[in-house]
Amino acid sequence: MNAPLLHTPLHDLHLSLGGRMVPFAGYQMPVQYRAGVMAEHQHTRAAAGLFDVSHMGQIRLRARSGRVEDAALALERLVPADMLSLKPGRQRYALLTDPQGGIIDDLMVSRLDDWLLLVVNAACKEGDLAHIVAGVQDACTIEAMPDRALIAVQGPAAGAALAGLAPRAADMRFMDVAEFDVAGVPCIASRSGYTGEDGFELGMPSDGAVRVAEALLAQPGVAPAGLGARDSLRLEAGLCLYGSDIDRTTSPVEAALDWSIQKSRRTGGARAGGFPGAETVLAQLRDGTSRRRVGIAAGGRAPVRGGARLFADADGLRPAGAVTSGAFGPTVGAPVAMGYVDAAHAAAGTPLFAELRGKFIPVTVAALPFVAPGFKR
Repeated sequence: MNAPLLHTPLHDLHLSLGGRMVPFAGYQMPVQYRAGVMAEHQHTRAAAGLFDVSHMGQIRLRARSGRVEDAALALERLVPADMLSLKPGRQRYALLTDPQGGIIDDLMVSRLDDWLLLVVNAACKEGDLAHIVAGVQDACTIEAMPDRALIAVQGPAAGAALAGLAPRAADMRFMDVAEFDVAGVPCIASRSGYTGEDGFELGMPSDGAVRVAEALLAQPGVAPAGLGARDSLRLEAGLCLYGSDIDRTTSPVEAALDWSIQKSRRTGGARAGGFPGAETVLAQLRDGTSRRRVGIAAGGRAPVRGGARLFADADGLRPAGAVTSGAFGPTVGAPVAMGYVDAAHAAAGTPLFAELRGKFIPVTVAALPFVAPGFKR
């Protein structure tokens, strides 16, 4: 028997705003509101969209020694990113890897004064927590934070909207982290998100989530947006969705996420290796891989969806890879997708053919992202 779907602290607010609720990662979440996915996507690109991401997992990591540097070093046992160099008030993208070099999950790590905040994907959060406990409990206390909500406000108007409620937000740059009150609610804010636009993610006690969301929605240019727009926005931005574009069968190098492995963790670096699957991942950094994640552009308006096979010829005789995510890109005005292709076909501009309803339609390998990022550097 399936467990009942969970509700986020904003559930009743979603219903009052006309949210169409769907099951997602064990929660009932809004896929769209009255305006519809296309309008919510375009509004986020032009002004600001408000997203509920409270289903994601938040984890506190604190060193038993009391030194946050020791927590960072302990976390490096599990991720190939440089955690030690992460400065106070900064955030970094990281990957949990398995012994084969596959990706267990992707996550964001923020350094606060004396602890690390980890934000992990909703569908993975229980497994991630167990994995982290097993890996670092000798050096750290690990605390799940299920009583926390998470709200994202994204788009070119997001900065002014949040600064209208919390003036300190105006001084933050991309991947900065700060603590301040919003509408009287203590928040941990990061200037980041998953749309390719400027914006913020705000973590707060669950009982303050509605107050913060309503205060943001009252700011000029802010409107609610659901999972549908979040997916098309992140796809145009070339950002991976765990379970679709990355998983245990994909390595950081195959997934074109090698930029998240800093020099100190690579061969010859100060703390090279030491993470699960390091031998495989470091060898791939040196020698390359047989396949690579790329963007896929198509003409017309029919999207090439995840699972579509890719071929090097118009007759479908020479397999070249497969699509992992695809949708119509409202900003691009055409279908956008990403997937994995053989290294020989991974260069931008390479012509390929995608299987779509029994036909082989021409597509082109495209550089990611499809839309230039709007981050505040």
